Amino acid sequence: MAVALSTLVEEADRYLASAKIQDYCPNGLQVEGRPQVTRIVSGVTASQALLDAAVEAGADLVLVHHGYFWKGENPCITGMKQRRLKTLLKHDISLLAYHLPLDVHPEVGNNVQLARQLDITVEGPLDPDNPRVVGLVGSLAEPVSARDFARRVNEAMGREPLLVEGEAVIRRVGWCTGGGQGYIDQAIAAGVDLFISGEASEQTYHSARENGVSFIAAGHHATERYGVQALGDYLARRFALEHLFIDCPNPV
Repeated sequence: MAVALSTLVEEADRYLASAKIQDYCPNGLQVEGRPQVTRIVSGVTASQALLDAAVEAGADLVLVHHGYFWKGENPCITGMKQRRLKTLLKHDISLLAYHLPLDVHPEVGNNVQLARQLDITVEGPLDPDNPRVVGLVGSLAEPVSARDFARRVNEAMGREPLLVEGEAVIRRVGWCTGGGQGYIDQAIAAGVDLFISGEASEQTYHSARENGVSFIAAGHHATERYGVQALGDYLARRFALEHLFIDCPNPV
């Protein structure tokens, strides 16, 4: 079954409430392809590897978390950017991208989806007084050691995380997928035993150690694999489309 591209985009925009969220890139349809969609290929980042795989898979539309046209980047269509756009345009494939709207959504958002992968019960926002902080806070059904929780992350996500181990057992957890390591101060203020993000900065280690909390960096790509899959599944169910998630491994 096929659906009009415009109808699919309108539904994705509505479902994610993307027009209400200020971001560092345009959310929604970034490259327009053929007017009808039958097959969606989703992935974390609209890299050349993902685009080549989408062409091979016969995609009408590529759905990603990390798209193009970021604020402050060189606007010239040269080099890598030219090759990526040429691939999409040559094969008449649309690119649909959602950044922050896909981080914060209460059903398919990256942060909610990561909680489901790691058996964390979501309690609420990491910083209720600041809606621009997109992380969450939650609890575990049973307390575990930091090392045991790191093993849980390894088993769920298929990669060994970086662990800064604190002394307390883990009951209360704060997290923000991707490059959210800077929110560790809000997590400390929220009284968590463990903060999880995708990446780590040099100062993150010191913040964790000197404040007595554990910290896990599980990978920017790895922690953001799940939201785009959930959104692709939602759109596929909504319009009776084919959906294929393609993971292009990234160690970062």
